[in-house]
Amino acid sequence: MGIVNRRNAVLGWVTWELGKRVAREKAKSAVPGVQEGRPNKGLILSVVAGVAAALVFWRRSTGGDEAPE
Repeated sequence: MGIVNRRNAVLGWVTWELGKRVAREKAKSAVPGVQEGRPNKGLILSVVAGVAAALVFWRRSTGGDEAPE
């Protein structure tokens, strides 16, 4: 009897699927949402920070390696 058998494979698969479901629900509950028809401050700050980070990354990645004169 080996350690990798059908029973353990099924148990591992079920555990993985349940873990993904739990993680997905926890992630959804942690994200700031919309309350009373307008986004809350946490959501706005998250979006602004994400856009700023993307712009900084894009600017650095497109900058040339020009030698100073």
